[in-house]
This record gives sequence, structure tokens and C-alpha cells, in this order.
Amino acid sequence: MKTDGYMQSVNPATEELLKSCKTHSAEEVEARLAAAAEAYSSWSRKPVSARSTRMRRMAELLRGNKQELATVITSEMGKPIVQSEAEIEKCAYNCNYYADHAERLLRDEPRASGASESYIHYAPLGVILAVMPWNFPFWQVFRFAAPALIAGNTALLKHASNVPQCALRIEELFREAGFPQGVFLSLLIRNSEVSKVIEHPAIAAVTLTGSEGAGRQVATCSGRMIKKTVMELGGSDPFIVLEDADLDQAVQTGVRARFQNTGQSCIAAKRFIIVERVFEQFERRFVDAVRRLKTGDPMDRSTEIGPLARREFVDELERQIGESTSSGAVVLTGGSRRRGKGYYFEPTVLGNVRPDMPAGQEEVFGPVAAMMRARDKEDALRLANQTQYGLGASLWTSDIEAAKELAHRIEAGQVFINGMVASDPRLPFGGVKSSGYGRELSEFGIREFVNVQTVWIGPPLTR
Repeated sequence: MKTDGYMQSVNPATEELLKSCKTHSAEEVEARLAAAAEAYSSWSRKPVSARSTRMRRMAELLRGNKQELATVITSEMGKPIVQSEAEIEKCAYNCNYYADHAERLLRDEPRASGASESYIHYAPLGVILAVMPWNFPFWQVFRFAAPALIAGNTALLKHASNVPQCALRIEELFREAGFPQGVFLSLLIRNSEVSKVIEHPAIAAVTLTGSEGAGRQVATCSGRMIKKTVMELGGSDPFIVLEDADLDQAVQTGVRARFQNTGQSCIAAKRFIIVERVFEQFERRFVDAVRRLKTGDPMDRSTEIGPLARREFVDELERQIGESTSSGAVVLTGGSRRRGKGYYFEPTVLGNVRPDMPAGQEEVFGPVAAMMRARDKEDALRLANQTQYGLGASLWTSDIEAAKELAHRIEAGQVFINGMVASDPRLPFGGVKSSGYGRELSEFGIREFVNVQTVWIGPPLTR
């Protein structure tokens, strides 16, 4: 939420105004761009080991302030507090991962050629603009920031307008961890101002995590300026259950995969594609488990479903469910917003969903699971790929060798066999199709924002 000159931090569980944060003026934005560019000139020349030391200190700060930071997350966007604490732990782990492995991942690589010596050198690019979402307000930032900064870049964060306190607290943490002034700064600006920042000569590249629409706008502007981009966009991830799957594990994991973070995750399981022979059994067990989920105060440690982050997200879920049921889908449980204060929506399961319905083709960003029936594994694969998105997929079967072959045919950036799709610093993360391009995490992530430079040395000169 924003008003002229301010961004409003609102508690989605109570609708209470927590704080009004003044947006940055054009002059302040220019000063921060200049500070990030100036910091880059010295930060990029520091050895990787020195940059890693700062990142280890960051991990310590995150863990040492976990409760306070988790409270900021939960208060500002409504994530259940236990999940907010887990988010902070994951950020710390990511910082440590890159601090421990950056020197190896960025080391010069000798290559054979016609030269007397040739090698690949990884050099930073400059100031990276990060346009980040509200659903994982710390993790999304640290997922890009840890590798980008250790590689020698500096960063400017344009965070979502409903989490300004998270944005400012992250900036403070970088100062507290001893990063030089200007290495990481936040920009409290409106979405309409992002293009001007991208066009600024100080910006070398852009990373965005967000909606498909936001990705198109940022990619268009960045392309016009010939600036590198990484896009992690929406998803409508399939959760495929074959007839030989362990149904107990599939149901248990499926509920968590759909309803974690109140369903507000790009890699949440959204379309449950179940083969005919086990469909009714899976659906019945799944609905029973969803009915047992506890909705309530996100500060209560027993709460599993909190509020949605903003009121308009509740309205959007109502539209998607209404249009889907008008086309033949049925509400098996839930299906309505909760009365009273807060942006709550009941945990919902829709049955009889087809690919032509909003629940079967759009990204449904909230606690709504769509059940889809498949004739067999080939039909399940067809349904899984019948989407514009390609972020993640989960496949359940006891035949691992067959599962590997099926995984290779699923159009997604990551396929988890008998497990829940999740991001891990050790593995590359990203999508295909309308889910974006480029990769975060692992060696692929740290090398997205570097100049992969070839150095070729000819034979010795003779005199």
C-alpha cells in the first residue's frame, strides 16, 4: 500500500497501519546510485576472501537476530512466525554457503588452446538492481545478494511497496555486518520509477523475482538498454501422483507444498494431477488433511495458515474460484474469505478442474489447490506441460528409473521426485517458458552477474 510520498506498512492480520515510510526523492535516488557506483570501485578490488568474511558476519547477525527479524516479516506480510524464522535460517545458510565456496566457484579456470596459456576469469559487472517481491521478503533478497556481492558487485534493492520495513532492516543488517557504505542500499520508490533506474548509466544488470507482467516490463526496458537480466517469474507447478506412489507421503507433502506461506509461493504445488486409479483415494485424504489446517494469528506458533499479504489478493482468489466453478469446478472444502479483520481466505480445494479454467491455467497465489484427473502417466505428463509456466514440478512414484525419464520430459526448471519443490543454495534455481530465464543459486547463480572473461596469452616474444 502506498500514498503520495510514503509507503504504508500494514499488518495483514489486523489491518493496522504499522508505519509510514517516506519514499526516496529523485535526488536521494541519484545519490544512492552514485554511492553504489563509488563503492563498486573499491569493493570489486577486494579479494574474495575479504568479501566472504563480511558475508559470514552477516550469517551470524541473521541467526543472532532471528526472532526480531522474523517478527518484522510476519507483522508486515503475514507469514506464520515459525515459517518466518525458517526463512531467516535459510538466508543465513545461503550466506555461509557462498562464503565457503565462492573462492572455488570464482577461481580462474585454465583452458587448453593454441596459446601458451589461456584461462577464464570471472570479473564482477558493477551495480546490480534487484526488484524483489514481498512473499519471501528476506530470502528473495539474500538469494541474489549473497552471490552477487561476494562476486564483487554492489546492489540496489527495489523491494515490494508493502514491505518497506523489511527493505530498510536488510539495509541496516549489511551496515551492521561491516559492508562498506554503498555496497548494499535500498530504494523506496514506486514501480513506475523502476524504468528510470534501469536506464541510469550506473546500473549494469537487473534481477527480478515477481509476476510475469512485471518481468515483461523490466525485461523490455533492460533489453532496450542492453543490460543483462535474470527473471524468476510466476509458476503453476504440477504435483503429479502416479498409481504406484506412496499416497501417505504424497498427501502429507502435497498439503505442505500447496499451503506453505499460505500458498503464496511461485514454487508452491498448484495443480494436483492424479492418475485415475488412485485419484479418489488421494483427493479424499488430501481434503481431509486440508480441513485440519489451523488458520489464525500468524504470531501464534501453532498457526499454519495466516492472512494473505494484501486485500486485493483475496479479491483475486474470489474471482479465480468463481470463474472456475462457473465452468464446472466444485469446491470440496473452503472457498470463501473469512469474515472479520484481516485478509484471510479459507484453505480451499477445488475438484473437477480442467486446464481451460482459471484454476487450471493461471497462477493461483493463495491457499487454493486444484485437483485434476489423468487417465495414465502419459496423460498426466500432457496435463503437466499444458501451461505457459515452467518453474517447478513434483513427481510421485516408486519406479525411480521411470521417474527420471518422465522428469526429463517435464517442461520445468526443476523436478523433484518424491519430494517437495524447494530452493537450495547447492542447486540451480529458475524456470523456463513464462516462468523466466537465468538461474539463481549454486555456481550458476554466482556466475550470472559476472563477466566471463577469456584471457589468451601468446607465445613468448623473441628479440
